[in-house]
Amino acid sequence: RRGDGRAALGPVLREYIVSEAMFALGIPTTRSLAAVITGEHVIRETALPGAVLTRVAASHVRVGTFQFFAARGDTDGVRALADHVIARHYPEIAKADRPYHALLEGVVARQAELVAHWLLIGFIHGVMNTDNTSISGETIDYGPCAFMDDYNPAQVYSSIDEMGRYAYGNQPRIALWNLTRLAECLLPLFSDDQEKAVEQAQFILGDFSEKFSAAYAAGLRRKIGLFTERDGDEALIEGFLDAMAKNQADFTLTFRRLGDAALDASADENVRAQFMDPTAFDEWAKRWRERLAIEPQTPSERQSAMHAVNPAFIPRNHRVEAVIAAATNDDNYAPFEELLTVLSKPYDDQPQYAAYAAPPLPDQRVLQTFCGT
Repeated sequence: RRGDGRAALGPVLREYIVSEAMFALGIPTTRSLAAVITGEHVIRETALPGAVLTRVAASHVRVGTFQFFAARGDTDGVRALADHVIARHYPEIAKADRPYHALLEGVVARQAELVAHWLLIGFIHGVMNTDNTSISGETIDYGPCAFMDDYNPAQVYSSIDEMGRYAYGNQPRIALWNLTRLAECLLPLFSDDQEKAVEQAQFILGDFSEKFSAAYAAGLRRKIGLFTERDGDEALIEGFLDAMAKNQADFTLTFRRLGDAALDASADENVRAQFMDPTAFDEWAKRWRERLAIEPQTPSERQSAMHAVNPAFIPRNHRVEAVIAAATNDDNYAPFEELLTVLSKPYDDQPQYAAYAAPPLPDQRVLQTFCGT
């Protein structure tokens, strides 16, 4: 890559903000302990202030770590690394009959849950390579990450993702691709019979789609106030997402306002305002309320439950860029500190910070994000 191994202040602050926001949102993630200015400049398109981020994680082992040993034919190294990961992160499988198979099963399950979490809050990682896939199931390496404004399954922000490989809706497929690379590394530990080892790995990898789909579907039901599962729920949810996509509805605000509409139909206007054609919501809302009528919760209980999974505040891309600009250009960290305060309670209304919940104005939209490290 011919990288210099250094980071500019902007990307360091971005990871600090987003990783701490993800923690507050309840998403498995690395954390940020400290950000320190180095006093040196990092040369990118221009000279930028350099910085160092102290990242804290349950593990810094990635799929790429296994690939490092496997690419050299170092089976003993792969085994030693697998044993370390099992002891530290999956101790419950240490005495399993087939611990390395169980390890792959565990990583598959955690990644399926993690990516479902991402989609449920509109998060786009931006560079989901194997080095950015944590064995412990945490979000790691935020780089050009972003949060979606208008709902668009094909949304891409990362400047290096010209082909849309890591687009919002493509993230589950890429996660499975990365897990397949992990499985390839583990094949020598599965069996001396290559064909048998491949068959066993394929069987385990086959669980990913089911696990992801189950977690994602359950999360979507909660987002629209359904806490039991009925026939027709999937079509109801898909209908809502389709209407949102066609009408450029803001992902975060639409779901948050839907919680208010679940309490009182007079709040429908705040949801309708997110749609270019408000009648698209009206048509869907009739079916939605018919479905809500057979749920056991009271309207108040339903609103509270929906607000607990639909954040009011996310790290809006334009807000993140604004605080980075203030810190980088003006040495002003007050906006950074305030944004962190807001994002520490993403599910609370925080009326004093209502402006932070608003989507960007047309001239505030962030069209591309950059890694910078």
